[in-house]
Amino acid sequence: MELVAGCYEQVLFGFAVHPEPKASGDHEQKWTPVADFTHHAHTASLSAVAVNSRFVVTGSKDETIHIYDMKKKIDHGALVHHNGTITCLKFYGNRHLISGAEDGLICVWDAKKWECLKSIKAHKGHVTSLSIHPSGKLALSVGTDKTLRTWNLVEGRSAFIKNIKQNAHIVEWSPRGERYVVVILNKIDVYQLDTASVSGTITNGKRISSVTFLSESVLAVAGDEEVVRVFDCDSLVCLSEFKAHENRVKDLFSFETPEHHVIVTASSDGFIKMWKLHEDKKVSPCLLCEVNTNARLTCLGVWLDRATDTRESPPPDAETPPVSKEEPSKSNKKESGDEVQEGERQSKPGTKKCGSTGNGDKPAKGNSLVSAKKRKMVEMLGKKGNSLVTAKKRKMVEMLGKKKRKKKKM
Repeated sequence: MELVAGCYEQVLFGFAVHPEPKASGDHEQKWTPVADFTHHAHTASLSAVAVNSRFVVTGSKDETIHIYDMKKKIDHGALVHHNGTITCLKFYGNRHLISGAEDGLICVWDAKKWECLKSIKAHKGHVTSLSIHPSGKLALSVGTDKTLRTWNLVEGRSAFIKNIKQNAHIVEWSPRGERYVVVILNKIDVYQLDTASVSGTITNGKRISSVTFLSESVLAVAGDEEVVRVFDCDSLVCLSEFKAHENRVKDLFSFETPEHHVIVTASSDGFIKMWKLHEDKKVSPCLLCEVNTNARLTCLGVWLDRATDTRESPPPDAETPPVSKEEPSKSNKKESGDEVQEGERQSKPGTKKCGSTGNGDKPAKGNSLVSAKKRKMVEMLGKKGNSLVTAKKRKMVEMLGKKKRKKKKM
């Protein structure tokens, strides 16, 4: 198990966590975090992180997505397609990654070949958050155009648009997908899937920075303050709250192991902390371990060596590709209320070619996966398409260059 966290200082931290032998008289088992790696691939602060059973991906204000291989502990390259800060990253199983950014695009990536399967102009403003339904068939996104959008991932198109009164910055499905929450400033609107309407609103003390479901009806909430609160989504009552940090909590992550139900918190105070949750959520969790990164943390993830260890792992059919490359037939049937079934507004994103092009000092905006150090070389060569540049390929390019030079001399 490893705790991974990004920060304003452009670094991704990795800490391996091991359980300590239980001493006699100890009621709770302690865990020990050990520094494992630091990865400085970005040129601006990190804004998002996502984890599957093999890779950690990070998004940044430098407009790139970097991939880190957790098995080999090496940089696996970068995805360059967005024109704006990467705001959200979500894996669905081990085959697909979905990214959102300030350019209004949502991109679906093949996480094996690292190709862009679909690029959709999702919002008129920024994409601020997205969440994938546990089935992998639907996704929700919110943006700065005051809309909540539902996406059909099977056909790769927009399904519904719901106008909301303000810009939301977080959307999250529950573990079984029977409800979802939309966060606007310090308020959480709880929606039921069967009615697609708000069943209640939870109000937090300050602006909310992160939420995570602990069960189908229990939600942990962190914001611009030191405490984490646990709410019941049915009764809308705060079950408990505890002081987690000395500064505002930036991100939350929860998962289950055979022995524990754990919540991890990251804060601007530089600490990452692991907490053991009790069955009775009215009882405050107990601290399992903590580590000080001495950095201003922004985002958080947990890498588990076995994908089945985490609650957020997809169901067994997750490997079925949820996105079709073919653009479906368009429909424009208006639904009741302020929801609209949308089709023809999309400018055929599935047919758009995302070739890599040279663009001065800026990285090429395509589907290329390239080594951070060698990206400039690839741009100069004007390589097109979805390229995975390996060490062997780079040597081949160098050898070809040498042969050309020899011919010219002759």
